[in-house]
Amino acid sequence: MRKLTVLGAVYGALGVMLGAFGAHALQGTLGETAMRLWHTAVEYQLWHALALLVAALALPASRAQRVSVWAFAVGGALFSGSLYALALGAPRFVGAITPFGGAALIVGWLAAATAAGRRDQNDRSGPCSKS
Repeated sequence: MRKLTVLGAVYGALGVMLGAFGAHALQGTLGETAMRLWHTAVEYQLWHALALLVAALALPASRAQRVSVWAFAVGGALFSGSLYALALGAPRFVGAITPFGGAALIVGWLAAATAAGRRDQNDRSGPCSKS
């Protein structure tokens, strides 16, 4: 899990760098549609870098947690990566990758919900328990 935690932090750093690159180097170079794609890619990358970190660090170790972390890692790369490529002029068929990344991100969230729900069932002595 340590490597995936590092990956989440690296995803976050890359998201900030790619956001700055888009705002400064690509502004005026890419058209409005391409800039919207770039912005969406950065936004999803940053949110899912945070999700990956939270899933890796805060969810209880379980199969659901591992599925969540891997789904965020793979889904973020496919979703944002395909949008970055499209914004930079990749052939339109690259857009066929985007929904697979989005589906993986959804799986990540559902697996995170499963892991969090199981923690609540197994740990009734926490600060939110009704004693």
